[in-house]
Amino acid sequence: MELSLPDLWFALVGFMLFLAVVLDGFDLGVGIVSLLTRDERRRSILMGSIGPVWHANLTWLVVLGGVFFGAFPVAYGVVFSALYIPVFVMIIALAFRGVSFDFREEAQDPRPWNLAFGLGSLAAALAQGFAVGGFLSGLNLVGDRFVGGVWDWLNPFAALVALGLLFGYVLLGATYLVVKTEGDLQSDCYRYARTAAGWLLVAAVAAGGWAYVGSPFLARTWFVWPGAWLTTLPACLGVVVFILLLRSLKKRRETAPFVWSLILFALMMFATAASVYPYAVPPNLTLSAAAAPTLTLTIMLILIGVLLPVMLIYNAYQYRVFRGKTPESGYGAYEE
Repeated sequence: MELSLPDLWFALVGFMLFLAVVLDGFDLGVGIVSLLTRDERRRSILMGSIGPVWHANLTWLVVLGGVFFGAFPVAYGVVFSALYIPVFVMIIALAFRGVSFDFREEAQDPRPWNLAFGLGSLAAALAQGFAVGGFLSGLNLVGDRFVGGVWDWLNPFAALVALGLLFGYVLLGATYLVVKTEGDLQSDCYRYARTAAGWLLVAAVAAGGWAYVGSPFLARTWFVWPGAWLTTLPACLGVVVFILLLRSLKKRRETAPFVWSLILFALMMFATAASVYPYAVPPNLTLSAAAAPTLTLTIMLILIGVLLPVMLIYNAYQYRVFRGKTPESGYGAYEE
């Protein structure tokens, strides 16, 4: 099968979406975990674990939005028309989370900014989940125009996806904190990760069952060969990875749980993308119909060929510089 420019850009957008989800996802997971403690010293450590990297992590979300607009402008217009409310809530929540870092450090009373950090992370995670669930539910289109209602994204399937993504982010955040912390806080993070993994499994099975029964579009390739190689097989591999994740948590490994969590997200997102392909917006707007002109895609491909390696190298260098345990002083430590 010949790979067209829209197909190539579908893969590139998917890759950048994966990076945006897992990198900013563990940031959000750390924020959600912070809601589970009232100890200011602990919260400072939690915020300190992501303080040096969250700006760069969030950059992937910004670049993703620009690339999506440039490569698939028709799909961009449709998606943001249909999902305006969850996207708006996500942006506001991320803004509150961002300002909480600087304001908490200077505030005499850090409690309002603690809530901004935690609740902003929680709201952003749920908003992203509802946006993804609403998108996968299928948008009401006539040609390339959205003709549905403003609340179409709010449905039971989207709620299951939102809960699944929420627990997935907590899993990422908790396993990341296992790497970055020690002592009693690390022990608590092992417990948070096991709990989040269990609820993630429940939400994923429920969402998959709902999609199989209520969304023939998504399930059309799940058990039909050769399409199942790209959908059902990654899902089966995900079960194996999930078992290895639980095993690594039980044995209290430090790095392995986070690595298995990343692989689990990669497999789930790959299977989801394969379920949607070759559509830019399910159930009837194809990649070719939604893509920008060939010249635009070609110029963007050259530019992203330069930008993408630079961003990846910078991210890798940043994590190398800030590797190791988060110091006890944390980020904006609060003294009684």
